[in-house]
Amino acid sequence: MARRFDHLGDVEAFLAVVEHGSFTAGAVALSTTPSVLSRAIAGLEARLGSQLLRRTTRRIGLTDAGRQYVEQARAAFTLLDDAEREIQGQEGELSGRVRLSVPTTYGHYRLPPLLARFTRQYPRVQVELNITNRNVDLVAEGFDLAIRLGDLPDSGLVARKLEDAALCLVAAPDYLRRAGTPRTLDDLHRHVCLPFVLPRTGRIAPWVFRDGDRDIDWQTASPIAISDDVLGVVSLAEHGAGVCQSYDFIVRDRIERGRLVELLPHLRGRSRPFSLIYAPHRRQSAAARAMIDLLTAG
Repeated sequence: MARRFDHLGDVEAFLAVVEHGSFTAGAVALSTTPSVLSRAIAGLEARLGSQLLRRTTRRIGLTDAGRQYVEQARAAFTLLDDAEREIQGQEGELSGRVRLSVPTTYGHYRLPPLLARFTRQYPRVQVELNITNRNVDLVAEGFDLAIRLGDLPDSGLVARKLEDAALCLVAAPDYLRRAGTPRTLDDLHRHVCLPFVLPRTGRIAPWVFRDGDRDIDWQTASPIAISDDVLGVVSLAEHGAGVCQSYDFIVRDRIERGRLVELLPHLRGRSRPFSLIYAPHRRQSAAARAMIDLLTAG
């Protein structure tokens, strides 16, 4: 009997090129060469009797048939992946794979001890950790879970709050010796502030304070603006470049070691939420469920 699905490798090559945007990037992802992927997709097109990709010197694009096929192929591979995940967690020691995307703040300061505990408890589970400030597409990019900051839009994803992270204002002792210590919000106008540019909007994130029962969103002009990596504001402040607002869990150790000084503590009290998200329609593997339990244990 002839094998019906001996072309699945060609389908995987097609998905890799589409998802990574080029033959070169797709080849890197699959540890092969662009010419191998080109032949695989040509063979797939011949099998289907339809062109899937439009190739130009600068980029590739999907034909109508390609768009239809990529949706069905992704769904089929997801079902196969789910079947493997389900079986992997049924017998014996927990095994399998979990793909998790987290922002730099959480990836460097909150997740490491939790992940170390997870790997000790489940040594046969492979964790693929993506640390980025880009909001990944969980379904299209094949992630099981993601941690995100802020109030989340109604996207149809399941969101479970991990914490409300407290914020505080800090500067280095050397900077304060040179520039003086601000005592009020108005004093900040005379200081070098280190704001962060929000990647989704391109706007500077306001600093947030609480004065008694009143919430204050405060912004100022600055000669320096940091984008992409929010940890950059802390590094600059620690080296005396100015004043920044960051999460208490990031700067607390630096404050205790005298590398940073908390400013305007009477105006602290605001926070921002971090949440764990995942797709509700995708059956989670036993390994992914174990990761969810660990992260949301409180």
